[in-house]
Amino acid sequence: MKTLIKLEELMMFVLGIFMFGLLGYQWWWFLVLIIAPDIGMLGYIFGNKVGAITYNIFHHKGLAILLYFAGLYLSSPIIQLAGIILFSHSSLDRALGYGLKYNKGFKYTHLGEVGNKNG
Repeated sequence: MKTLIKLEELMMFVLGIFMFGLLGYQWWWFLVLIIAPDIGMLGYIFGNKVGAITYNIFHHKGLAILLYFAGLYLSSPIIQLAGIILFSHSSLDRALGYGLKYNKGFKYTHLGEVGNKNG
């Protein structure tokens, strides 16, 4: 099942790449911005609880989809871009085994413990 979920997330990443291509931005923007949501990790400077909250905000697919549709509604390609980047980044992270975080610490995710071959 874990492999199937990772493949599903990988396909969502491919969808994000496709959606990015529809916006008409140069491709180097995707390569630069794809790591931007990891700024949410800075919350861990203030402890596990704040870190989990900020990380999860910057890696929440629901927020990403909301941003994308808000950008459509407002005719704002930059807001659409933000949604696509958040969605793509989150999908890639989850395909690699990095899920939304619990308050216990960075390695505790909804997909299991990061680095744990059993989780």
